[in-house]
Amino acid sequence: MLVRPQICRHEPYHAFRDSSVRIGLVVGAGLSIALAAWIYLANKVPIFDRLSTERNIAAAATIAALAFIPILRYFREPGNLLVSSFIAWSLLSLTYRTLSIFFWTLQDWYTTFEVFMLGAVVYLIAATISWIGLCIWKARAAHLDPPHHRVG
Repeated sequence: MLVRPQICRHEPYHAFRDSSVRIGLVVGAGLSIALAAWIYLANKVPIFDRLSTERNIAAAATIAALAFIPILRYFREPGNLLVSSFIAWSLLSLTYRTLSIFFWTLQDWYTTFEVFMLGAVVYLIAATISWIGLCIWKARAAHLDPPHHRVG
């Protein structure tokens, strides 16, 4: 009797089944939209020139809130936290690079690599704190009480 070997088929969108990839893409899209809107309003809409401080605070708060989503979602899973956050921040960095083509003075503030590293360092610190906390939590959960011997 002949048996057909099972051929492992790779589905083309298998990576999108992972929640950390999906959240990274969604958060990255949100960060990119927020950054693009901020740069566009700052440079092309003269009404907001009078409110530049408020505009910048609102935009920075929006980006910070969106960037905090992977940390909140995966605080007890440091690996997924890194995957999700690096995907999101990479999309933001690519958007920054694309915007710097049209708004060439952006590169005077920060280069694309500096923007990426600002987010990457923050996310690495968060993942490290998460990993240390997870190690402590697992060590405390695995702590066994000493055996109780009967004195007879």
